[in-house]
Amino acid sequence: QVELVESGGGSVQAGGSLRLSCVASGGNSNMAMAWFRQAAGKEREGVAAIDSVGLKTYADSVKGRFTVSSDNGRKILFLQMNDLKPEDTAMYYCAADRSWRSTTIQGLGGGSFLPYQGQGTPVTVFS
Repeated sequence: QVELVESGGGSVQAGGSLRLSCVASGGNSNMAMAWFRQAAGKEREGVAAIDSVGLKTYADSVKGRFTVSSDNGRKILFLQMNDLKPEDTAMYYCAADRSWRSTTIQGLGGGSFLPYQGQGTPVTVFS
């Protein structure tokens, strides 16, 4: 069983930065992982993903501002968020599967079908 625990959320002024972490226990080095977010009253959407061979993909809304990374063993997934905007305000979730390849963050939709899900960490960006 894989458990995912997110941390690093908080409140920040627009233009600021936050770094989210997702610690994975029980996984493997081929695990594919992704970040999703859900704003109040909106559907959950994909933010960034890293597949089993390290391919990284991003939602258009965060390209150039957010960076996804992980350690080599897929024990920790990071999301570095720079130049934050009020529209980035949401609950951010980490999700994973044992492996996937050649699937972009866009192809994952809201990611609710992924077998491993974290509880989320809140991000608030105020202007």
